[in-house]
Amino acid sequence: MDLRYRCPHCQSVLNRDDTIMLNAKCDGDPIMIGFHPKPGNYQVLLPPGHMIEPGSRWEFSCPSCSKSLESDLSADLCCLDMIANNERHRVCFSRIAGEHATFVLSTEGIERHGEHANRHSLEILDLV
Repeated sequence: MDLRYRCPHCQSVLNRDDTIMLNAKCDGDPIMIGFHPKPGNYQVLLPPGHMIEPGSRWEFSCPSCSKSLESDLSADLCCLDMIANNERHRVCFSRIAGEHATFVLSTEGIERHGEHANRHSLEILDLV
């Protein structure tokens, strides 16, 4: 399945290959972090010498427009637009390190991924 991710603000493509690249910051200098594009796959690519402390809260922003990706649904989530099979979805993911919770929102409902998804209660707003 071909998944394309875009910034919800400027619509820049965030995964030109098989890695979603985002600006990230948590108690230090900003870095670029790579994520696997498949919802529910929590593989993370970090620059050499960087580590993620479990439980830390990360700020994510678009590498093109620098706008925050924090969700209006919850301060613990960030959101991206995803195009799959020519259909637009909103994907929200936890910004708490080590928390595996991803949500794919569409007009059909919410797909939940990850062992910690039940920690969040979401209602679909006019996001899709």
